[in-house]
Amino acid sequence: MKTVTTGENRFAADARKYAEYLETPEGRLRADLAFANLEEFLPAAPGATTLCALDLGCGTGAAAVRLARLGMQTTLLDSSPAMLELAERAIVEAGVSDRTTVKQGDASRLATLFPDGTFDVILCHNVLEFVEDPGAVLCAAARLLRDSSSILSILVRNQAGEVLKAALVLGDLTAAERNLEEEWGQESLYGGKVRLFTPERLEPMLKHAGLSLAAQRAVRVGTDYLPPQISRSAEYDRIFALERRLGKRQEFFGMARYLQCLVRRAEPAAEGAV
Repeated sequence: MKTVTTGENRFAADARKYAEYLETPEGRLRADLAFANLEEFLPAAPGATTLCALDLGCGTGAAAVRLARLGMQTTLLDSSPAMLELAERAIVEAGVSDRTTVKQGDASRLATLFPDGTFDVILCHNVLEFVEDPGAVLCAAARLLRDSSSILSILVRNQAGEVLKAALVLGDLTAAERNLEEEWGQESLYGGKVRLFTPERLEPMLKHAGLSLAAQRAVRVGTDYLPPQISRSAEYDRIFALERRLGKRQEFFGMARYLQCLVRRAEPAAEGAV
């Protein structure tokens, strides 16, 4: 992680800390669940054409490596040289150097970095929480989608989940009350602010960007609230399977730590349609 547009890039100073987080059961679950949800909506490559993917705010490159292993020509973009160094190492170790391109750049300049219609798949996972203008990033990403079958996966911090974690896990009622009312929360790994999202905040951004929702998923619904006697590592497969089921049921969305929106370019309205 990832990219910021103002102030110090908190992820540049100690990229290793984020890499270590991704190895924890919670970090693995976030990544594994988001990618499993994405796989349900990947477009088919027509004929012998190779799909092109962009991992926006690629971090350590773990998701991009997965895309490359699926045969996609994958571009990794991040503003942090330290993160890109880890990503390049992961690419070499995975043996997918011939299917990847690493590029340093900021999400705020996305519109200037690539031609319109370049990508069939775009990942925007845990990026919008840290940029100054998430709506502008979504507009730029929408223009980079090749056509209406292309998919953009958006993963953001869920405000309701931050409220529940503060109250139920941390026992911090003050933080829970603050998270319930404020657009910004406190990011725990590095410190600093993190934007909190609700479906109601996301919907107008997606509409303004000309994007339509293919599916919404909840990510990490119950894992953060499991009692300590349940081993997150030993029971990982069972937890993952349960999370996959919970993440598709709307009644559990409010508990989730993250919301995932899988969106496509909206089809233009038919002429004369009311």
